[in-house]
Amino acid sequence: MSYNKVVPALVKSSSDNIKRICLFHGRFRSTVASTQRDEVEGGKEKQVDECTVVKAVQADLIIQPKNTTDAQTQKIEIDFDNTHEAYKSKDNIELLRSLLVFKLCTFDFLVDKNKELMDLSKKVFGQRLFERLMKMTFYGQFVAGEDHNSIKPLIHKNQAFGVGSVLDYIVSATLVCCSSLYLICVDHREKKYKAHRQFGDRRGGVVSARTYFYADEAKCDNQMETFLNCIKASGGASVDGFSAIKMTALGRPQFLLQFSEVLVKWRRFFNLLAAQQGKSGMDALEQKLELEQLKESLTQLGVGNKDDIENWFTGEKLGPSGTIDLLDWNSLINDRTSISNLLVIPNVETGQLEPLLRKFTVEEEKQMKRMLQRVDVLAKHAVENGVRLMVDAEQTYFQPAISRLTLEMQRIFNREKPIIFNTYQCYLKEAYDNVSVDMELSRREGWYFGAKLVRGAYMYQERSRAEEIGYEDPINPDYEATNRMYHKCLEFVLEEINHNRKANVMVASHNEDTVKFTLEKMNQMGLSPTENKVYFGQLLGMCDQISFPLGQAGFPVYKYVPYGPVNEVIPYLSRRALENRGFMKGSQRERSLLWKELKRRLLNGQILYKPVY
Repeated sequence: MSYNKVVPALVKSSSDNIKRICLFHGRFRSTVASTQRDEVEGGKEKQVDECTVVKAVQADLIIQPKNTTDAQTQKIEIDFDNTHEAYKSKDNIELLRSLLVFKLCTFDFLVDKNKELMDLSKKVFGQRLFERLMKMTFYGQFVAGEDHNSIKPLIHKNQAFGVGSVLDYIVSATLVCCSSLYLICVDHREKKYKAHRQFGDRRGGVVSARTYFYADEAKCDNQMETFLNCIKASGGASVDGFSAIKMTALGRPQFLLQFSEVLVKWRRFFNLLAAQQGKSGMDALEQKLELEQLKESLTQLGVGNKDDIENWFTGEKLGPSGTIDLLDWNSLINDRTSISNLLVIPNVETGQLEPLLRKFTVEEEKQMKRMLQRVDVLAKHAVENGVRLMVDAEQTYFQPAISRLTLEMQRIFNREKPIIFNTYQCYLKEAYDNVSVDMELSRREGWYFGAKLVRGAYMYQERSRAEEIGYEDPINPDYEATNRMYHKCLEFVLEEINHNRKANVMVASHNEDTVKFTLEKMNQMGLSPTENKVYFGQLLGMCDQISFPLGQAGFPVYKYVPYGPVNEVIPYLSRRALENRGFMKGSQRERSLLWKELKRRLLNGQILYKPVY
């Protein structure tokens, strides 16, 4: 089975509600809409992040001009130094716990040896006392509880103070690397998309994201059930829910690896042809190839005969303006043209012609169908439960395929409102091109664009893999370059929201400057928080001085709320310790604000302060 058959495979393996979907732009449409979508889409628009609701309350920390009558043009400023508002949901014990945990995270020895120290604590104190100590410290700071029932008090408390919850059931993953993962190399395959034994354990250097490993199809089914339970819990916990999924948990990553290579090779071929026409160095959508010159180049390269090439560029949307852009180019790969079966492209490094596509084995075809079916089941389940589905970003050698599959779900389910959100990692050099190309496709086809912007979770692993294997580092050169990229992508999406209100964005950041940048742009554009187009997200136990003032000012803001048994969440707690070590060493602000609020309460005689809600 060729890669161009991916979507028909999804259709055949999926429910009867969807008759046909295409993986590429402009060629196919869903011919029968989901009946479940009709039931939900008429409702009120949802809010963001992996789960739950926001209940906004106006508070004194909001500074607004007094002589303004138009609410849409009111300038809203948030005072992130107002500790009374930021920590009013916390009692004094919780403040002391935060101070203790954050301080411990600054000690290199404790962080580097956290796994060994936790194992030693179990042996010394026993399981029961160890769990109690964890709940008084790290577990209590970063994890909501052990099951659906135990997390409800925290969810309801945060909700009362204007902050929603993104539920995620944490389970530890057993590392299983199938030998077949390393036996798939073909001579003409690109280095980046070859499996590499040294990086078989994708957890290396990753401290802020979970990693799944393929064991077998039954394991993938179990992980899908976990996601389904989280979607159901999200829908039951709030009026508006969000749930997150990882594609690598739903099938054999080898499919994503191979499919990503196809997409990247095809795009690189477009860039090569653009360079021949003197259009290299432009933004992705500014590169428009002259059609006649393109046909001549393809013929000279020996990609196909003249008649075949002429047929490729006939159709409703190809070539009427005399030019071809990247989205037109992507639409060429489908089962309606001979290009799918015959296409060879020049290798940029060797200059030799190579086949773009190869066929799946029978077993690979079955695994691919099951993976796509699981994605479809989760999307429909999210619609049925009134929950928005956020697809997490992963490593760059998987990401092109993940983004394309996510885009296909958006084309189906985002027709009336944003249900499916894609995640864009702004530490990538190509982040802006990815956002702008996907946004343009949503404009042309008329569906709602949904994006979650993050800085990225795999930087150290990506860089070491690129250096070891020998391909270009995909990461921006430094933190400031990543900040500039984040703000560039964010401003682009905000402008789209301002122009047509058909885009939505989750600003997933602990960076106070980024949050202030967002508020400033919203003020300039007259975007009201009550429109629920711009969302904010932070992790539970971190940056309350950002989350709670935003929530009480009426902005939709969410805490990522993990839950699960103590032993199961230890890998997650280990990552939080590593992440906080760098975060807390770089800034003393959160600890100083916690001390400020604790001192204020003690001076005011609030020794036994309890939140009222």
